[in-house]
Amino acid sequence: MKIRAILLFGSPGAGKGTQGKILGRIPNYLHVSSGELFRNLRVQNPLGQLFIDYASHGNLVPDEPTIKLWRDDIENRIRNGQFNPETDTVLLDGIPRNVNQAKLLEDRIYVAGILNLYCRDLDIMVERLQARALRQNRLDDANLETIKTRLKVYEDETKPLLDHYGEDLVHTIDSTQSPVLVLRDTLEVLAEIEAP
Repeated sequence: MKIRAILLFGSPGAGKGTQGKILGRIPNYLHVSSGELFRNLRVQNPLGQLFIDYASHGNLVPDEPTIKLWRDDIENRIRNGQFNPETDTVLLDGIPRNVNQAKLLEDRIYVAGILNLYCRDLDIMVERLQARALRQNRLDDANLETIKTRLKVYEDETKPLLDHYGEDLVHTIDSTQSPVLVLRDTLEVLAEIEAP
């Protein structure tokens, strides 16, 4: 059985995590952030070390370990009763990150919609990322060069996913607004996706 998924999409600093945490509190929605899955691994874990090696330079962890980590996590949540694939929707934040990952997930998920949090102002993104680095001790947001690399990786590898899934699934939301206004717009789109 395929899992129903809604993708939280956007460049680093666009607000995916902020919106995902709120939306994940709605009954029958589960927010899963691939970044959080990686950051929750112990440094002694080979996968945790791999994440640090890649993230500290602003690069994506290779596809296979990323997909395996997500698959293991979702299977655990199903076994533990935290997620019911028959009634629940997973909000995927940070996965898939490229077209190859999307193809690797095709056997397990079907995408019901994409919430594309779009910010056209690069300075706002950099500001958000630097503030988050201080608040959350995030290696991947620590310095300007790493941030620039992350934004370039997004443009080169992640943004093509919008074409891969097609414009019918994509709902673009202005993420330069305050979080509460982004939430309002996001909820309107979710209601539209859920409408029979």
